[in-house]
Amino acid sequence: QVQLVEYGGGLVQAGGSLRLSCAASGRTVSRYAMGWFRQAPGKEREFVARINWSGGSTYYAESVKGRFTISRDNAKNTVYLQMNSLKPEDTAVYYCAGYRVIILPTEATVPDYWGQGTQVTVSP
Repeated sequence: QVQLVEYGGGLVQAGGSLRLSCAASGRTVSRYAMGWFRQAPGKEREFVARINWSGGSTYYAESVKGRFTISRDNAKNTVYLQMNSLKPEDTAVYYCAGYRVIILPTEATVPDYWGQGTQVTVSP
């Protein structure tokens, strides 16, 4: 079983940056694709970004493309989400997700593992 724990959330002003980390334990996720999702108050959870097992392929939601970067360090069993040029509409709980596939998942692929989430709040 894989446990995912997110770190790095907090309060930041618009235009600022945050780096989220997702540390995996229980087993290595080096052969798993990984992703980030978010859920704003009163809204459904939405996809943010995903990455294949090696980090060679990534995919982003249009709303974050060019501002967010997903990456991974398989030696550390950790996935990152660098968030730049943050906007108030980026305010949400951010969740790390793991897929038991090595290729880049499609939108139809449901994650197999979820973290507990970390709050990101962007003030105007």
